[in-house]
Amino acid sequence: MKPTEELMHEHEIILHMLSGVERLAQSIVATHNVDTAKVKDVIDFSRHFTDGCHHSKEEKHLFVRLEERGMPKEQGPIAVMLNEHRMGRELIRQIETALQEYEIGKREASGVVGQSMLRYVELLKGHIAKENNILFPMGDRLLSADDQQFLEKSFKIVEEQEIGEGVHEKYHRMAHEIAECILPNKS
Repeated sequence: MKPTEELMHEHEIILHMLSGVERLAQSIVATHNVDTAKVKDVIDFSRHFTDGCHHSKEEKHLFVRLEERGMPKEQGPIAVMLNEHRMGRELIRQIETALQEYEIGKREASGVVGQSMLRYVELLKGHIAKENNILFPMGDRLLSADDQQFLEKSFKIVEEQEIGEGVHEKYHRMAHEIAECILPNKS
């Protein structure tokens, strides 16, 4: 499997998780009730799988190799992707801060939790579409067979050393749990 195909597979997992996040956020906006445990799972997944694993592979390895092959980092697709990674991190910080306020009794913070989650979903859906349809095809044209092999090994190192054994699978399960969460009736 090419490295970009591995990343696209991870995108499928992230998109599956986002379907549950979107429903959860809509429920929060509609009811002003926050299931804090579920939102904490979203934060955990976003920080450790989406950012810590997936974005790490892109930022530390794929984007670096693409830049070495002539794709500029300061403009164009890589610059857009890096900016969107930063925006995603900021939205997760906003969600976490608002959740903490909600937990100490500031119920009005539920709106910030829900709206920030919806913005996060929208950001990531657009981001994934750009990577899958623009950046990855461009990258595959630039990268040699040796580059592809190098990235495969680099991604494996991220999985084994930076993320840890079994952690990837944990987040696959969590993505399914978030996606399949049953929301309470709004009645």
